[in-house]
Amino acid sequence: MLPLLFTLISLPYAPEALEPVISKETIEYHYGKHLQGYVDNLNKLVAGTEYDGMALEEIVAKAQGGIFNNAGQILNHNLYFTQFKPFESQKLKAEGNEPTGRLADAIIRDFGSLEAFQTEFEQKGVTLFGSGWVWLAADKEGKLVITQEPNAGNPITKGLKPLLTMDVWEHAYYIDYRNRRAAHLHALWQIINWEEIERRYNE
Repeated sequence: MLPLLFTLISLPYAPEALEPVISKETIEYHYGKHLQGYVDNLNKLVAGTEYDGMALEEIVAKAQGGIFNNAGQILNHNLYFTQFKPFESQKLKAEGNEPTGRLADAIIRDFGSLEAFQTEFEQKGVTLFGSGWVWLAADKEGKLVITQEPNAGNPITKGLKPLLTMDVWEHAYYIDYRNRRAAHLHALWQIINWEEIERRYNE
């Protein structure tokens, strides 16, 4: 029996808490089946290799092939699922769901406005061909950039710090939005936990 090296993360909200932006059914498949599959695969692939016992981020930075693909998907999904907050918590607030503090200042500095950033981010997500991820990331000086990463890609491989991501694999949105990727990306802003994104930025 193989040792359990990686485990499925715990969600910081109930499976139905992101509705109507992301349905409970999507969470059950996306988190409960797809992410669990990557975890199971990686545990099998790294056993007895140089990657056995390595941190996930280190594997993503160094590995290639199947090990990279599964490790990248775990890291990407871990960041993705922990960046959201329950829809109701935002709905009950009078103000819009926007970043504050250093992160907000950096977004305005590097993109001109929050609206300009969101427009560019969505456009990068819509125009990424095939499956993959669109990321907000920071360089070592704190400058913000948007990157398109195909398949299991992560900005770590470019020396950047990943902050916020949207998953444009069809399994992330097809149950709820069918082929309307743009609508899915636009809706996600309602449930972004900007406090978590700023925490990542300030680390």
